Amino acid sequence: MKQQPLVSIILINWNQLPVTLECLESLKRLTYTNYEIILVDNASKEDPSKIVKEKFPHVRMIRTDQNLGFTGGNNIGLKIAKGDYFFILNNDTEVASTNLLEKLIEPFEKDPSIGMVSPKIRYFSHPDIIQYAGYTKINPFTGKNRQVGEKEEDKGQHNVSGYTDYANGAAMLVKREVADRVGVFPDHFFIYYEELDWSSQTVRHGYKIYYQSEVYILHKESITMGKASAIKTYYNNKNRILFMRRNSNSFQLMCFLAFLVTFTIPKNTLSFLFSGKFEHLRSFYRGVFWNVKNLNLYKHEPLNKSLATVEAPKQVL
Repeated sequence: MKQQPLVSIILINWNQLPVTLECLESLKRLTYTNYEIILVDNASKEDPSKIVKEKFPHVRMIRTDQNLGFTGGNNIGLKIAKGDYFFILNNDTEVASTNLLEKLIEPFEKDPSIGMVSPKIRYFSHPDIIQYAGYTKINPFTGKNRQVGEKEEDKGQHNVSGYTDYANGAAMLVKREVADRVGVFPDHFFIYYEELDWSSQTVRHGYKIYYQSEVYILHKESITMGKASAIKTYYNNKNRILFMRRNSNSFQLMCFLAFLVTFTIPKNTLSFLFSGKFEHLRSFYRGVFWNVKNLNLYKHEPLNKSLATVEAPKQVL
């Protein structure tokens, strides 16, 4: 019998231990046997190491001395991962399909050009409602896109697997070769748009992204950052601009910036002012001006830090 490739499952925890423990418990449902679990605690207020090791002694755990975000935390996990594949998994998800890993690996074995695979994602609070069944292409004017099937009742209308434009950061299986050749998550994103950027860089290197419809996970969505928090406003707007700067040609970027100045900025300014959301307004402008202050970012450095240059953690528990 052919030996199963090793899969490294990587999760990030930040002040959400009960949710993380539920995710870890759900991983016991997997029928796949050759995997390791790496949990990166992003400097939570309370050290979860004792509880995690008591309940899940097989988990390899890293505790950072500062919050490195989704990007930096996952990069630390990638650095120590031994797997042939890396499964980036949000801590606010739970396994629904027991054969999840088997089905996520299948497309790689059929098409060597595939670099990333994501499963269908449904909402945990409404398990019959789809969140993700692939992604549409980023609009070159708005810098936004949408998740295929989002908020639709799952009646099998998106049960056809196939290539898509981007993997979903809540659950993405990545071939180790991608991290070696393309690099890892760009730290400047911290959170939001980071998987879209990594997907874009991966496609640029000749790989494909795949949506696997035969299995799904359940996502509790935005538990860490909040559904409408000011910090989410900051990172979404900062990183949308950053993404377009990194992944657009000159003409596309010019169109996007024109749309930003003439429509997006006035619209958001008026919206936040009239709704009294002044904290969101400040966060929005902070995101815009971050890009103004960092115009030369990436001009003379590689787009993505290579896996080899990621600094290894000092201690793995």
